[in-house]
Amino acid sequence: MTVVAFAVLSVALVLAFVRLARGPTLPDRVVALDLISALAVGIIGVYSIETNQRVLIEVAIVLALISFLGTVAFARYLERRARAE
Repeated sequence: MTVVAFAVLSVALVLAFVRLARGPTLPDRVVALDLISALAVGIIGVYSIETNQRVLIEVAIVLALISFLGTVAFARYLERRARAE
């Protein structure tokens, strides 16, 4: 079951990298970067379940928190940039 989860998350990760590279606008790239971090959290979670290591869940939680704060910071930056234009 975890092999399927890894496969789906890996495909989604590749597609998110494509969006990050080809995103026509900066907000598209920010959303892709947020998606990549969410997928990384998912991969860490699945790996934690696979290996039965609870400490990795804490790593995933910290990564999710940092990702959320980064996304909020990017959103504020984009909002201020739009007002300045």
